Amino acid sequence: MQVKVFRRVSTTLNSTIHASSEGNTMKHLEGVTRPQQYRALGLSTLAFTTCFAVWTIFSIIGVQIQRDLGLNETQFGILIATPILTGSISRIFLGIWTEQFGGRRVFSLLMLITAACVFMLSYVETYAMFLVAALGVGLAGGSFIVGIAYTSYWFEKEKQGTALGIFGAGNAGAAVTNFGAPFLLLALGWEQTAVVYAIVLTVVAVGFWVFSKEDPLTRARRGQGGKGSSTREQLEPLRHLQVWRFALYYFFVFGAFVALASYLPRYYVGAYDVSIAVAGSLAALYTLPASVFRALGGWMSDRYGARAIMYLTFIASLVCLFFLAYPETRYVVQGKEGEIAFTLAMPLWGVVMLTVLLGFFMSLGKAAVYKHIPVYYPENVGSVGGLVGMIGGLGGFFLPILFGVVLDLTGIWTSSYMVLFVLVAISLTWMHGAIRRMERRRVPELGEERYRYLPEIQEPAEAYAKHKRTHQTQE
Repeated sequence: MQVKVFRRVSTTLNSTIHASSEGNTMKHLEGVTRPQQYRALGLSTLAFTTCFAVWTIFSIIGVQIQRDLGLNETQFGILIATPILTGSISRIFLGIWTEQFGGRRVFSLLMLITAACVFMLSYVETYAMFLVAALGVGLAGGSFIVGIAYTSYWFEKEKQGTALGIFGAGNAGAAVTNFGAPFLLLALGWEQTAVVYAIVLTVVAVGFWVFSKEDPLTRARRGQGGKGSSTREQLEPLRHLQVWRFALYYFFVFGAFVALASYLPRYYVGAYDVSIAVAGSLAALYTLPASVFRALGGWMSDRYGARAIMYLTFIASLVCLFFLAYPETRYVVQGKEGEIAFTLAMPLWGVVMLTVLLGFFMSLGKAAVYKHIPVYYPENVGSVGGLVGMIGGLGGFFLPILFGVVLDLTGIWTSSYMVLFVLVAISLTWMHGAIRRMERRRVPELGEERYRYLPEIQEPAEAYAKHKRTHQTQE
């Protein structure tokens, strides 16, 4: 009987909350049609895919540049890391500017500036100038937050997860570079490969400006003579610890994705003695699901709730990382007829399967993290999303370095997975502790219940608790 009452109250309260939310936060969507929404989503996804392909261009042409300039490994590592670093740090500033000036302007201008920097690669000759150009190329990675803010303002709250998941699948641009750039490199050389990338990005930038429209929220502000929030107002939510908790989640689901994408080929070659060609192909099996299934993660976040998907991501990742982190171990036990020796080791096919699964769940988590932001901070998607994206991107910069340090200290190839296991365990513990504190603070009666409710039904749970108190009073 209690379950039926709870479900009925849940449905009623959810409808009330939904109606109130629509009335208060979605007024700018009045008159926006589905074709307009789909066009904005398609154009922003295409632009982001192109930018992500440009962001990872050094993974291909960097090898030849190293040979031509005679760079040592440290110089080469800095060159490769520079675009990742600038692409991450720039996200918070680009997010604020998107809130102030609109995604259409910022996205188009960002792509044109990046294209000029990519084109400059074909003319520079010194290492110092390559680093300067790499700083500009890294701006392509900052396009993520511009597209997140631009896309989210085109869709209703209950559809934002799916839309942002589809947009985020533009991470597959890394696969485009991995598969296409080597052919350009062999046919044209790295200088002309950079020119081709610059031309393609310029065409996409012009096409985006011509065919896209200003997002409804920015258009509504300008129509009313208003301006976007100031930088200080945009940074105000960053005082909340919750924002930094979201950033830690993204440090794993995105930062570790970027880190493993660059680390796995080396791991396969070193741990399993395969050729670089085979190692690259096996690493691509991880990269593809870690990008493509982000759209599914967005839909699941809309359907089942973002926090439920985060629980799924963290728990499944812990299981995968436990087996991946377990090093090859030899055991000797005493049997009735003497010693018995055996070895536990993960075969190559097992590692490949587990990394594919890990990539799949990480893609779900990437979408779930960004589902939270427009719900909790609807007026600060740019700044909050920029910070979260920046911290996540920095994971792609620092984690590979940490992998190398731990490998040098331990000599264990699976030590990189040990690092990620600890990171996920901390994230899961922090998230669950925060949710439990929220439950006890908002609904003390839940402490008396046998089962715990997820935050997606927190409001209905409050209604159920109120009903229970009223029923007890009547009795």
